[in-house]
Amino acid sequence: MSSRSYLSLYAKSFNWAGFFLPKQTYLKCSALYDFCRVADNIADNNDPIREKKIKFLEFKNNFYNKKFDDPIIKNMWGLISEFNIPLKVVHDLLDGINSDIQENIKLDKKKDLLIYSYRVAGTVGLMMAKILKVNEKNSLKSAIDLGIAMQLTNISRDVVEDLNNGRSYINLDFEEIKSTIQLAENYYENSFYSIQKIPFSLRFAILVARRVYRKIGYKILNKKNLNNYKRSGKIYVSNLEKIIETLYSLLDLIKLFLINKSDDDIQHNHFLINEEINLDERI
Repeated sequence: MSSRSYLSLYAKSFNWAGFFLPKQTYLKCSALYDFCRVADNIADNNDPIREKKIKFLEFKNNFYNKKFDDPIIKNMWGLISEFNIPLKVVHDLLDGINSDIQENIKLDKKKDLLIYSYRVAGTVGLMMAKILKVNEKNSLKSAIDLGIAMQLTNISRDVVEDLNNGRSYINLDFEEIKSTIQLAENYYENSFYSIQKIPFSLRFAILVARRVYRKIGYKILNKKNLNNYKRSGKIYVSNLEKIIETLYSLLDLIKLFLINKSDDDIQHNHFLINEEINLDERI
C-alpha cells in the first residue's frame, strides 16, 4: 500500500494511541487493521508481479464472496455490517493496493497523488471514524483528511526506499518533499476540529495518533537538504518523542474545548479527488 511503511507505521502509532481507547473499540480497530495488512502484504511481498496479481484477485474474490472460514474476512464483514461502512470505501482501498502491484509506478500529478493517498489511507481514516461512531458528514470528510495527511507524510519519508522498489510517488527532490509535507499540513489542519465530534472517551487516542504522525514531517523538514535527508535513513518518532507528543495532545484536547469552530468553516481540499471519486457517495 504505497510507501510500504504506511501500515507498519500505522501499527506502531496505533498501538501507542490505542492504549487510550476502550478495549472493545481497540479490538474492532485492530480487526480493520488486520484486513488492510493482509491485503497490503500481498502487494508488498517479494513474489513476482504475476503471482501477486493472482493472490490479490483471490483475496478480493474471497472477500466479495464472503468466505467466512477466513476470520480476517469474516471480521471485516462484521465491521461493515455493524458500522454501516459503504462497500465503495472498501473497494477504493482494494483499488489503491492493487495499483501498487506493477513493476514500476510513477505519479506525475498532484491529483494522482491525492487520489492514491485517499484510496490507500483516506479510506482507512473514514472506516476508522465509522468504528469510532462518527456520523456527521463533514466530520467524516475530516477523517479522510487525516488519513491522506498520514499517507503524504509517509510518502515524504520513504522516497528513497520507494524508488528502490520501483515506486515513484514523488521525485527525489527536497523541495518536492517539503511541498508534500506542506500539503499534508493542510490536511492535518482540516482534520483537527472535527475530532470534537468523536465521543469523548475515544477522542484523545486520535489526537495522539495525529501528533505522532505529524512529528515525522517536522523531523524531515529539519533535515534542511537532500543530502541530510538521504543520510538520515529511516526517520521515526522515538518513544521519548511519543511521550512528548502525547503530552502536547492534552493541550489539543483542551483546545478543542475552548475553540468552537463549525464544520462549515472547514474547506476540505477534495476538489481534485472528487473529479474522479465522489466522496459524498462514500460517507
